[in-house]
Amino acid sequence: MRARTPAPEVPSATNLPAGPQDDQASRMHKYLISMSIRTVCFVLAVVFTGWLRWVCVALAVVLPYIAVVIANATNQRRIDVLGAVRPDEARKQLGHK
Repeated sequence: MRARTPAPEVPSATNLPAGPQDDQASRMHKYLISMSIRTVCFVLAVVFTGWLRWVCVALAVVLPYIAVVIANATNQRRIDVLGAVRPDEARKQLGHK
């Protein structure tokens, strides 16, 4: 008798990453929130005086860089979940030699 080979592991649909449109919408949402906080910092810099004004100005200057870095961070799970395609394993699964 032949020994049974284990069935190949198939990713579940619930484990798949979000689609490109959802990923882009999420990144845009995070960027808009960060830019809204920057706008509030500018307004507070006009309202406050002393050291608090300078803290608000510093945040308003630094936040665009942080927002861009966060917005450019894509969903990294895609590589981990899908992995690389290896032709020899695909042939075995299809029953070819």
